[in-house]
Amino acid sequence: MVNANPTEPVSGHSTSPATPSTSNDGQHVLNLPPQRLRASLFWGIRQYFPKRLSVLLSCGSVGLLLSLWAIASYCGWVDSLFLPSPTKVLKAGTSLFLEKDLLLDVLASARRVLLGFLAAAVLGIPIGVAMGTFTSMNSIFGPVVSLVRYMPIVAFVPLIIFWAGIGEISKILVVFMALVLYNALMVADAIKFIPSDMINVAYTLGGRRRDVLWKVIVPAALPSILDTLRVNVANAWNFLVVAEFIAAQQGIGFRILISQRSFQTDKVIFCVVLIGLIGWLLDFALQRLSLAIAPWADQTRLT
Repeated sequence: MVNANPTEPVSGHSTSPATPSTSNDGQHVLNLPPQRLRASLFWGIRQYFPKRLSVLLSCGSVGLLLSLWAIASYCGWVDSLFLPSPTKVLKAGTSLFLEKDLLLDVLASARRVLLGFLAAAVLGIPIGVAMGTFTSMNSIFGPVVSLVRYMPIVAFVPLIIFWAGIGEISKILVVFMALVLYNALMVADAIKFIPSDMINVAYTLGGRRRDVLWKVIVPAALPSILDTLRVNVANAWNFLVVAEFIAAQQGIGFRILISQRSFQTDKVIFCVVLIGLIGWLLDFALQRLSLAIAPWADQTRLT
């Protein structure tokens, strides 16, 4: 039986020898000296990391990816039909904005994502709160949510067309169905991890069920709820492309489909990168919103 007592990380190593002893029940115990970890800037776990170095590493990783792309395309290692050069992609993007009204496609896609995302949040978050708070609600919604979430949303596309036609509602419905159950499950799991001691203390202080729900559970789960929205806004843009394959006349997914049919790989890549940039900006905005709405949250979860 070994008993180790690590201390907080400091530089250097302990050289004190291990000392044997005997516990109260007669077992031999080997008391190890405190373990002292070497200070590490790069591998520190949830420790201070210089902002400038963080930005430098982020820029370096993106720059490395772009460099590999440029080398592979400019040197002719990959046929330009499959991997056009960065300059060719930029020219294609400029052409799309000036000649094909790509801005209107972006606005149409953003509208579909926003409506589907908000509808999924308005319905999914209350269901998740109910499932995580009340065992009865979890018994009602849990089996249905767990079953339906494993069904691929793409398989529902023919049914969605049959139910809602090929208009805007069907595209919004695809995004909604792709997100609502994941919102409910992630919020319910976040609430289940709230310590029971917090709830018991609220009851001890005279709180009613309504007080416990709105003054303890919801504030404690709010940072996780905002994190759930950050994660699922990315999924909304992923399923947008599927949604816009349903007889769309506008949208980034529609533009990708048209470009793919004519083997215009440069335009396809530009539209894909554009979706990534839009998603990154939305994620950054939600991150700032999380810091403003829930400043008591652990900041390491929002970086």
